[in-house]
Amino acid sequence: MSERGSGFGSFLLGLGLGAVLGFLFAPEPGDATRTKLTRRLRGLRELATEKAGELGQLLEAEDEDADEPPVREALERRLTDAKRRRRGARPGQGHGAEEEDEPSA
Repeated sequence: MSERGSGFGSFLLGLGLGAVLGFLFAPEPGDATRTKLTRRLRGLRELATEKAGELGQLLEAEDEDADEPPVREALERRLTDAKRRRRGARPGQGHGAEEEDEPSA
């Protein structure tokens, strides 16, 4: 277990050194770097807010459509009706639902 701890400590040390060296050798002054970073973070925050709103709308739309049967059930029903028509029986007549053929994949 001690080997894992030393590897993680080395990782954190390298991460810290990389950040310090990056700021030391940055081509712009600190104020400009902070301004750029602030703008990018604001843009990311706005993008995240927008995507969260879209996700919320999709979830609301899915809740509204919950009364409709799932697509798979509708397709299975249409397949069963087509098989019955092919055999010459009407969708409401003939064999019961328990005698349906299984769809082939």
